[in-house]
Amino acid sequence: MPLVFLIGFMGSGKTTFGKKLAHKLDTPFIDIDELVVTRHYISGISELINAKGIDFFRQAESEVLKGLTAEHAVVSTGGGTPCYFENLEWMKRRGVVVFLKVDEGVIFSRLKTTNLAGRPLLKDLNEDGLKSFIHEKLGERLPYYNQADIIFDPVHEKMEELVAKLIVR
Repeated sequence: MPLVFLIGFMGSGKTTFGKKLAHKLDTPFIDIDELVVTRHYISGISELINAKGIDFFRQAESEVLKGLTAEHAVVSTGGGTPCYFENLEWMKRRGVVVFLKVDEGVIFSRLKTTNLAGRPLLKDLNEDGLKSFIHEKLGERLPYYNQADIIFDPVHEKMEELVAKLIVR
């Protein structure tokens, strides 16, 4: 199994679903955000963004992604990862890109119950602001997400269906 890159909006399940998929495929799981945190000796992405800004984070994220040496793994990317520095093209050359396509309403319900303070782009938003942010950012990112090799809805499709699609590749 080649590298499988999971892309999608925050709250789409890239980390949670990715760990389960990696287990099912009997391959390692890699979280790009965790690697950025480790590389920069910080407690979390929000600390890095607060200290150095979003542009620095996007660059660090791209460097970590493109520095991957694993040949076989399920890789969870950040929600904006495919939208910057030709990261999407790089991922498509290195493996299979899977867009976890989740409805805006599902994303909203998931994100409103998480710790928004831990998500720098969401920390100051109320519920209406969160809905607007999701709608606007998802609209901006869909043209990137829709270029994935496989579009998969983890809410309505079974993991086995994705595994079958990956095996065929």
